[in-house]
Amino acid sequence: MPINITMPALSPTMEEGNLAKWLVKEGDQVSAGDVIAEIETDKATMEVEAVDEGTVGKIVVPAGTSGVKVNELIAVLLEDGEDASSIDTSGGSSAPASSSGGDKAPAVLESSPAIEVGAKAATDPVPAPKAADGNRIFSSPLARRLAQLNGLDLKALSGSGPHGRIVKRDIEAALAAGTGKAATAAAAEAPKAAAAPAMATGPSADQVLKLFDKDSYELVPHDGMRKTIAKRLTESKQTIPHFYVSVDCELDALLALRSQLNDAAAKDKEGKPAYKLSVNDMTIKALALALRDVPDANVSWTDDNMVMHKHADVGVAVSIPGGLITPIIRRAEEKPLSVISNEMKDYGKRAKERKLKPEEYQGGTTAVSNMGMMGVKNFSAVVNPPHATILAVGAGEKRPVVKNGELAVATVMSVTLSTDHRCVDGALGAELLAAFKGYIENPMSMLV
Repeated sequence: MPINITMPALSPTMEEGNLAKWLVKEGDQVSAGDVIAEIETDKATMEVEAVDEGTVGKIVVPAGTSGVKVNELIAVLLEDGEDASSIDTSGGSSAPASSSGGDKAPAVLESSPAIEVGAKAATDPVPAPKAADGNRIFSSPLARRLAQLNGLDLKALSGSGPHGRIVKRDIEAALAAGTGKAATAAAAEAPKAAAAPAMATGPSADQVLKLFDKDSYELVPHDGMRKTIAKRLTESKQTIPHFYVSVDCELDALLALRSQLNDAAAKDKEGKPAYKLSVNDMTIKALALALRDVPDANVSWTDDNMVMHKHADVGVAVSIPGGLITPIIRRAEEKPLSVISNEMKDYGKRAKERKLKPEEYQGGTTAVSNMGMMGVKNFSAVVNPPHATILAVGAGEKRPVVKNGELAVATVMSVTLSTDHRCVDGALGAELLAAFKGYIENPMSMLV
């Protein structure tokens, strides 16, 4: 039977996407794993792959279409011996078939998975399993990752893909039926998130527009990114009890060390340095080391448990047209400043091009929001779940200070730590900020 291809969910929060480009046309032969389309989400543009092989029989949603709902029918794939006359697109989007049999479930495009466990995105490759007789069990990479995350034994499952290949829909069917659990389930099942009630994010259009003359405004529809920002930040402020701690840090020693390190950077044949450190790079490192030193603050809240993170994965807010995105420096406490600097330059460039992968901006254990380069002296940032903390960084400026009982001038930066008071109390937040201040004012300690 023809195989329906539907709009994939490329992240846990995705509800719709834009079909930016088809990389195949009707009549083309495709195999499992072939990249067939580019989908724009609210955060990035991603390539997606087919999980079945066959001929592209019909493209239902043309390139350039926006607002395509997740699971909406976008194309139809024909198997060997089928022709276009067997295609029926009158049903619109298709729901997956039940595991009890019957019609073939719709094919779902595979992409870089956006499934998270704790603070780490599931991006590590999972080797193909083998049956008891030593023969390989044919399964897609995404199916293997989903099976590993959910404690499923692929040897206990039957595949519905080409030649019995186990694909994503087989994993979903097993989870729905409660079958295929591994005999030795090493990982506990992830707690199911309770459905959050719908939250209003502002007054209705009618309430606002009646306050203004009709000729005094124009309406600009919200794009997906702005809707996501509004939803997440409204939820954060309504459900997370925020607590704020501020401190001033002297920067003169840090600025001097930064200059020395940049001058010492190796240069290539064209004279380009191997790295160029910024104050923001050193701020990321200082926060990561502070979380290493104060591990009780490197946490995430759940209703049942405190998630204690083993590494400091620091998200960094990057402004892009229409909103912002937060790429993550993983295990920042372990990385040299030069590596952090180069990673941030790469992330910043690709963020503005909307080319980041989900695993590069989802998760993390804390975040930095730096508005110092915009001349902002101080501000308070909103905690971004699942983080429990976020550091708001202001501009470094010359200020009068008292040293050894005498008036002096120093370069001072104000920072404010916003915390989730459910898991980071005031004293703990102050301890974390004191550790951060210590690294900023004694920057050589970041090189040890």
